[in-house]
Amino acid sequence: MQRTSLVRFAWLSIAAAVITIGLKMAAYGLTGSVGLLSDALESLVNLAAALMALAMLTIAARPADEDHAYGHSKAEYFASAVEGLLILVAAASIGWAAWGRLRDPQPIEQPGLGIAVSLVASAVNFGVARVLRGAGKRHCSITLEADAHHLMTDVWTSAGVLVGVGLVSLTGWERLDPAVALIVAANIVWSGVTLVRRSALGLMDTALPKEELAQVRGVLDSFADRGVCYHALRTRQAAARRFVSFHLLVPDSWTVQQGHTLAEEVERAIRHTLPSTTVFTHLEPRDDPVSLEDMALDRAV
Repeated sequence: MQRTSLVRFAWLSIAAAVITIGLKMAAYGLTGSVGLLSDALESLVNLAAALMALAMLTIAARPADEDHAYGHSKAEYFASAVEGLLILVAAASIGWAAWGRLRDPQPIEQPGLGIAVSLVASAVNFGVARVLRGAGKRHCSITLEADAHHLMTDVWTSAGVLVGVGLVSLTGWERLDPAVALIVAANIVWSGVTLVRRSALGLMDTALPKEELAQVRGVLDSFADRGVCYHALRTRQAAARRFVSFHLLVPDSWTVQQGHTLAEEVERAIRHTLPSTTVFTHLEPRDDPVSLEDMALDRAV
């Protein structure tokens, strides 16, 4: 699938946000529950996040150009960072509303109907989150994964709120509604912090995951029986794109053509193992003193 086609998933998220905002505001209007109001506020955040995801996926899909020779894929990290920050804003707004209602509790009206409407909204969010998470995993899109994470946070928020509304209707203890809202707010803070941290790591050119790095090493080690070794292996990831560089040491007697042919073969093998990978190789004669010195410096690092 081309990166441009991922934009349609952002539109799906926008549609889900608009639908759930309408449903949750209706549930709040029916019940007057501050918990349901906090749930509706988080859906407004979902809409803002989905619009940000649409913008960043559109930018990330652009091909490389003169000013961005390695493409625009890092734009996805901005979307996921904003999602994380918006989750933290949502948590703060929920906490603020709940604290006010905790000091001045209000009765909940028509809880059954409000719960039913909110359940429909949660079902919409859950279904869309599953679709986005699957697409994000398949296409290595941190933006879609972040959006899915955000929607699932909304689902858990709704679940907590509905429990609070249900308990109030059963016990008559009105402070349970804002108390549950405060617990939900504290819980979703972790989701926001996790997304912000992951985005920061991506923008700082963090190395490939250990599993993928092991795959790269496996490919390189497979050429050892041909008298070839390597060092100075470096990796980084930019959303769906991976970058791998290393020094390839070949027998001193090889011609430039032999070394070049071998390098092309190694690069193809890595790209076959890890798609969307850009590979940079540097050829060195295996027994050259400069190469040996280079290897010693690499070990020191």
